[in-house]
Amino acid sequence: MRVKIMFNKRDTALIQFADPSQARLALQHLNGVVLYEKEMHINVSKHAVVQLPREGVDRDSHLTQDYSHSKLHRYSRSGVDVRKIYPPSRTLHLSNLPCSVSDEAVKAVFLTAGFAVEKFQRFKGKENDENYRKMALIQLSSTEEAIRALIKIHNYQLIEGHRMRVSFAKNSMILPAPV
Repeated sequence: MRVKIMFNKRDTALIQFADPSQARLALQHLNGVVLYEKEMHINVSKHAVVQLPREGVDRDSHLTQDYSHSKLHRYSRSGVDVRKIYPPSRTLHLSNLPCSVSDEAVKAVFLTAGFAVEKFQRFKGKENDENYRKMALIQLSSTEEAIRALIKIHNYQLIEGHRMRVSFAKNSMILPAPV
């Protein structure tokens, strides 16, 4: 993935995805979404490639970046099932949670970052299935807040060797009302 922020229009960018299906999903899921109080308008560009700047020649070289090998890239592995990439919602799917980290500690990450947690539910697995408990759903107050939380908290290191993965959930959380 390459990103070029336009020099004369800093709220506009060209984004080159790894393949056309990723670009279609961005258009489908992000067009019209509000982020930082501005509505995003996504269009297909007439430019097929985002050119990397020439070293020491382009005055705006800092505005173009190649994120192909970034550790923050959620879908960099080949063969990612695009059917598992969901549109923004106020419910986030958390994965790679160590079993040794409590639910309260996970929620505290969001609270400390300034996000109000409305609901939290750790997946309940079979007694001996540790992998299942490594996932949770968390619901925030709005879709825009969830997008900001995903940007800020994805890849957060909970403990040594465990970085929390954050993505949009397939479904909203449906939990019984508190008694």
